[in-house]
Amino acid sequence: MKNLSTKSDWDQRQVETFLKSSRIPIRIAVDDGDYPLICSVWYQYRDGTLCIVSHKTSKLAKLLQARGRCAFEIAPNDPPYQGVRGKAEVSSNQDDVHSTLRHLIDRYLGDTNRSLAKWLLSRVDDELGFVLTPTWVTSWDYGGRMDDAN
Repeated sequence: MKNLSTKSDWDQRQVETFLKSSRIPIRIAVDDGDYPLICSVWYQYRDGTLCIVSHKTSKLAKLLQARGRCAFEIAPNDPPYQGVRGKAEVSSNQDDVHSTLRHLIDRYLGDTNRSLAKWLLSRVDDELGFVLTPTWVTSWDYGGRMDDAN
């Protein structure tokens, strides 16, 4: 992961390990005029980028296309609090929406919800793929301060 802040608790290897292994949805924030829109979606970490899929009529997809940038966070809601956040340039990627969606389904659902997987794949032609290329990334890890919470 390029553009890692010098104040990041984790080094590049640790950030990448977290992003590859975590199945926590990414929270994306994008400017929607007076207030930001915050939306959680599944992601895939790939070669220093974060890949997502969103339905082409969704507010998120429309804003990502219009703005071309966002902020993001991937972090659990339970202690010890830790995670990765950053800012990213956003580009559309229609070339492998189908394979990205299949990867996301395998990653987040596995074999646990075939009806949802089938429904998602049935509308793949109406999905848009996006690549988030981070321009700034940092991490935090309060584990050392929260030993009692483990």
